[in-house]
Amino acid sequence: MKNLWNSIVESFKSIKSWSDFATRANLTIEVIRRIILYSLAGILILMGLTIGLGIGYVSALTSQVQVPTKYEMRSQLKDVNNSATLYFSNGEKVENLQRDLTGKSITLSEMSPYLKKAIVSTEDSDFYRHNGVVPKSIVRAIISDITGIGAQTGGSTLTQQTVKMQLLSSETTWKRKAVEIFLAMRVDKYFTKNEILEDYLNAATFGRNNKGQNIQGVQAAAQGLFGKSAKDLNLAESAFIAGLPQSPSIYTPYDVKGKLKDDYSLGIKRKNIVLFRMYRDDSITKSQYDQARKFDLASDFQKPAKASSKKIKYGYLYNTLTAQARTILIKRLAKNDGLKYSDLKKDKALYEKYYTQADTELHSKNYKIHSTINKDLYVAMNQQVQQYKGNFGTTHTDNTKDPNTGKSIKVSEPVQNGSVLLDNKTGQVLAFVGGVNFKKSQLNHAFDTQRSPGSSIKPLITFGPAIENGLIGSQTMLADFKTKYKGYSPTDYGETIQNRFISARESLEESYNIPAVNLYNYLQSKGVSSKSYMSKMGIHLSDNEYRQLGITLGGTNKGVTVLQQASAFSTFANKGVHVDPYVVKDVTEPSGKKIYKHKASKTRVFTKQTSYIIKNMLHGVVTKGTASALSYEANFSTKNLFGKTGTSNDYRDNWFVGSTDGVTMASWIGYDNFYGNNYNLETNSTLTNQEIWANMANAVYKEDPNVMNIHKKFNKPEGVDSYKVDKETGTMPGTVEYNGMTAKVNQHLTTSLYYKGKPSDMSYSDFGIGGKDKNYKLFWDHYFGKNNSYGVVKQLGDSSKSTDELASENGSGRTSGFSNSSNDNDSSDVTTNNSTSTSNSRNTNSTTNNGTSETGTGSSGSGSGSDNSTSVTDESSTGSNGSTGGSSTETGIVDPTTE
Repeated sequence: MKNLWNSIVESFKSIKSWSDFATRANLTIEVIRRIILYSLAGILILMGLTIGLGIGYVSALTSQVQVPTKYEMRSQLKDVNNSATLYFSNGEKVENLQRDLTGKSITLSEMSPYLKKAIVSTEDSDFYRHNGVVPKSIVRAIISDITGIGAQTGGSTLTQQTVKMQLLSSETTWKRKAVEIFLAMRVDKYFTKNEILEDYLNAATFGRNNKGQNIQGVQAAAQGLFGKSAKDLNLAESAFIAGLPQSPSIYTPYDVKGKLKDDYSLGIKRKNIVLFRMYRDDSITKSQYDQARKFDLASDFQKPAKASSKKIKYGYLYNTLTAQARTILIKRLAKNDGLKYSDLKKDKALYEKYYTQADTELHSKNYKIHSTINKDLYVAMNQQVQQYKGNFGTTHTDNTKDPNTGKSIKVSEPVQNGSVLLDNKTGQVLAFVGGVNFKKSQLNHAFDTQRSPGSSIKPLITFGPAIENGLIGSQTMLADFKTKYKGYSPTDYGETIQNRFISARESLEESYNIPAVNLYNYLQSKGVSSKSYMSKMGIHLSDNEYRQLGITLGGTNKGVTVLQQASAFSTFANKGVHVDPYVVKDVTEPSGKKIYKHKASKTRVFTKQTSYIIKNMLHGVVTKGTASALSYEANFSTKNLFGKTGTSNDYRDNWFVGSTDGVTMASWIGYDNFYGNNYNLETNSTLTNQEIWANMANAVYKEDPNVMNIHKKFNKPEGVDSYKVDKETGTMPGTVEYNGMTAKVNQHLTTSLYYKGKPSDMSYSDFGIGGKDKNYKLFWDHYFGKNNSYGVVKQLGDSSKSTDELASENGSGRTSGFSNSSNDNDSSDVTTNNSTSTSNSRNTNSTTNNGTSETGTGSSGSGSGSDNSTSVTDESSTGSNGSTGGSSTETGIVDPTTE
């Protein structure tokens, strides 16, 4: 270009005549003309490329948008003054979500003509001439989206605004704007202008009313501002309302309490702008314009009033379904935008954005949330808790400071309950109890609080994996003597030590701690990872937690929820298969399209053989162990019931989890200790919790006997091997060398169940996991008649209670010494040379213990020299003297001693 110009200049310098000048001038003009033409062509080409790229970009943005049908659009456009509806499993309504907006839809004929003209003049003067969008509106909308001015109207046409409010989310993205334009043209094609205008006037928001409520639709605006129907609005009132949608929070005359603002002049100025636009469009005359400007709206506004409150009947259920439905929508919205939910959770700001968007949709659109909750069972369980909550324990009253005001307030701390009833086969949550008083505490103790599981974790984390890997059988002996692991000294209930070898079966029945710790340590030494099993059952703990021996007693950092514990425990009832629990079956959007349906997720955790053996062992917990009170408290047969108790340190938490073939029910009780208090349950809390569990189970059985399926037996599958073993050693009968003599040991026999492996041969030592040389010597001396301390319960703590009192409190009352670990209904009955006799071994009232350490049942540490695990456990129990109640003569779970 520079060279061209230089040549032109040089050409003019060399002019010698007018003829030469004319020739060269013509040449210059031609060159300039061509430059202009080429430039214009280039500009046109660039414009074409730009338009093409723009069209391609819009096409790319909208290509994956599912085009709604006319019916779907009609349903969504009319979906105003609504919110999501929650349903029980039978289709009965739980509740509509509480809306942030109040309003009522009306027809266009029920609106003032002034109002319709005012809206069109101020929001979209070309409304009756365009096809849903106009170029200038698109430019205005882009500027509005960038600047944030006119957040609701966005500079768009009325059709676009209606689409944005009713068919799309409120997010501000180029993709949404492109989809908005596409849908606006589609809406304009299928619906009349009056239909679109009616939908807009019913859907738009208009600030607050005289009760401080957010209002939606012109009818609510007319009533909330002026106390009249939309049909009766005069010109000034209509203009004021028509001016509100641009910035409702700024122009509304009322504050959040329903009081008139000190200064609402901006709303009045906005009204005058609307009137001018109406006059400009010839919608009103000059006289009407002048009169409406002078109209005194101040005297027309409603006086403040109090909004009525609506009571939510099923508070815990309402909150749970709302929260889960919100999460479902968040995941859906993120997926539509090409985001992974896991990534979304890592970005707090981005998650908050999608949270708000999903929450807004739930509270403004008529989604239908169908749950798994059986209304009759839900009501029945909660009624039992309400009826007996006075028996749960002491309600403490204290003074504390209000965190918001700093003033002293009186607060109460009742014993809380969280319970879950789960369908074993499907994972459906059939019912739950969230707490004892929703009005005072909305915290859901079934789904949201994490507490130490206590000894209820033992079958899951220790005994199940041990049987699965063939490390033990049901009668394998575990040492219960004073022991120490790197500073960690576990004890049994009441800081006692049983001072004997105890079978795996009895250690679960009576929930002894030392045997469980010895077994967990043995698992680790054999390279068995409990983590793989726990993770498959939905319980995720850290590697550091698994390294602590106290974890087998419930010594977790944060704990587990009642739902998690019930779900994990149901794995045994479901023959070793874990099914993920769920409470939302499906979600339907306003158009009737189902946007979510739960997909069952099943994972094999244990073999059916291992599950059977665990169920067989845990049945004894109910018949003669720490939950034996259920045998007489239950109004149904317990012959096919199995379960596990759990108590954390100092009676902080108490659990009972019980299963039949049909369902698993978990119940937890404890204090929240919200205000820095340190309240603990009473010493009889295990008995209390079992009574709660029994009352709820009885109520469930009364409402629907079939759901529990109590008559279905847990039949022994192939692959479970039964061995006749010596009852005192858990080994095969044989001979042993004692003081230079060979003695035959086969006097007392019982059946031991194995999945893998088999009982070891008789030996002087090594038959008890965790046993030491001195323990074996003590055992054999006692076995061959020496009067020593074997089987005499030792109490290490400073409790003033006797071992008998501790035993009674624990509910064990077991016969100790020898011949005490069978699965028959009287543990002192033994087989002696094919005949039955009764052992006269002394009763030591052996019990389990909780200990004093916060990391478990021991004096210090947590088993590996670390001190970061908290709140471990063991049992307090039920009943007294090991009563077996009405089920003492039946064992629906097969008694191996009779096989």
